[in-house]
Amino acid sequence: MSSKKANALDVKILDSEFRVACPDDEKAELLEAVTYLDKKMREIRDAGKITSVERIAIMAALNIAHELLTTKLGGGFDMGDYKRRMESMQATIDEALADQNKLF
Repeated sequence: MSSKKANALDVKILDSEFRVACPDDEKAELLEAVTYLDKKMREIRDAGKITSVERIAIMAALNIAHELLTTKLGGGFDMGDYKRRMESMQATIDEALADQNKLF
């Protein structure tokens, strides 16, 4: 169980407002996800073939799920692995720079 305290955050997706619980340290990621979802839903709505908000949401969810699975499985790469590798490289660089600062 997580010990993070979740706060209520008001977001707007396709002109509808929602209140969601979100830990403070995940707020930026949630807002990025909201922006991405809103963009995808607007693209579907603006194409003019689907008008029901429920159907737009389902199509956006399917499109995003497909993007995720393509990235994780098929010809893409695993974003989680990529982030872990970047963090490892950053730690190595920070350590090397810290050693350099001791020389001066």
